[in-house]
Amino acid sequence: MTSKASVLGGFGLGAGLMYLMDPDRGRRRRALARDRIASQVRDTEAFVGKTARDASNRSRGLLARARSRVRPSGPVTDEVLAERVRSKLGRYVSHPGAIQVEAHRGWVVLSGPILTHERDDLLDAVASIAGVQRVENELEMHDRPDDVPALQGDGRRTGETSELAQERWSPAIRFAAGTVGAAMTVVGIQRMGFLGAASAATGVGLLARGFANRPMRRITGVGAGRRAVDFQKTVTVDAPLEDVYEVWSRLEEFPRIMSHVREVREISPGRTRWTATGPLGTTVSWNAIETAREPGRLLAWRSEPGSQIDNSGIVRFERVGEDATRIDVRLSYNPPAGAVGDVVASLFGVDPKAAMDDDLMRFKSRVEEGG
Repeated sequence: MTSKASVLGGFGLGAGLMYLMDPDRGRRRRALARDRIASQVRDTEAFVGKTARDASNRSRGLLARARSRVRPSGPVTDEVLAERVRSKLGRYVSHPGAIQVEAHRGWVVLSGPILTHERDDLLDAVASIAGVQRVENELEMHDRPDDVPALQGDGRRTGETSELAQERWSPAIRFAAGTVGAAMTVVGIQRMGFLGAASAATGVGLLARGFANRPMRRITGVGAGRRAVDFQKTVTVDAPLEDVYEVWSRLEEFPRIMSHVREVREISPGRTRWTATGPLGTTVSWNAIETAREPGRLLAWRSEPGSQIDNSGIVRFERVGEDATRIDVRLSYNPPAGAVGDVVASLFGVDPKAAMDDDLMRFKSRVEEGG
């Protein structure tokens, strides 16, 4: 095991040195590495500050809650009680805006249309709110939202979910998960065996979850669809909307604008073949299908099933002046190994988020200068 690890470590070190010391591109790569390290240091300092503030606020909140249970505060005002109830509505009803709330000396009156299957959950939740002495039910029951305007449209109840089940964790939870994960990983490596392997695997998972602050499906890429990594960029181009849209819609010109795109070839109307540069000079390809096109307004696409990199995106164009256009790009993709693969790729100079900034600036210059 030790010899294999040494060989792999030596191979990785050698590949890294060759990458950084390349006579043609090594200087730029080393500069990019220094910039990333400096950026990571700043991000770490900011995270430490946020974690300290979050932990302090949580401690004060827990202390205040404990005090209120031991020594309850005075009566709650009607305004405060009504706001407490309203803050709960979205968790238990699909259309919280349809519910009217009135409070008077601990009595809460609920009125307005509601779906029948949501009533009991809402009444139980309101009755459990601190300061509520009685709940008066004046709700209008509807088995279906057919002819009720207030119940139209998609609605979703979030319910009471623990913080650990949420997609984004707070700084304090991330720090705690990372600390526990590191400890479990060390213990698992020392123990070996089945229990040790299970402990190490769980620890690595907690470390990754806390560091990336994303659900595990998006970290690993398994079951994440096209959304392991997503981001949004906006730029304003000093050119008429028609000119901006016309240049962007010429996909065959993208290799001249996007630094990592080698070729865009039309296969058939609405279908294109993309070839791009991957980590360490590798090549990745995929087929894309145009899913929406509104001339002068938007373009949207998604990759075909089975692509090396599942991706989808939408570009919106908005006129912000006679000779100015705002471009909003929203992109989601799922590289091999999910977000972990994205981090590894960025270490070798293939960072789509940073590249998109450069590409948009290149596009802006190209359009404004008439190239």
